[in-house]
Amino acid sequence: MFTALDGVAQMPDPIARAQAISRVLKDQAERNKRFYELRRQVVLDLREQKVSYRKIAATLGVSLGTVQDIERGSGRWSARPKKDDAS
Repeated sequence: MFTALDGVAQMPDPIARAQAISRVLKDQAERNKRFYELRRQVVLDLREQKVSYRKIAATLGVSLGTVQDIERGSGRWSARPKKDDAS
């Protein structure tokens, strides 16, 4: 997959390259929604099995806060207040 994306970046015709990039970006935006939900379902399934946030974070290679955000369905993490905002 990454090799194919690298191939797009190396296309010699700048117009064709820009058109291909536009198609890739549009498609990826649509796929991201599905990917977030697929990952969220894994987190929900693991939490239902009483797996700790820390273990899920380590397994998925994300932070503990990210796992909590995923479980809450906080989208792209924007709903969680920053440390500075909490005071």
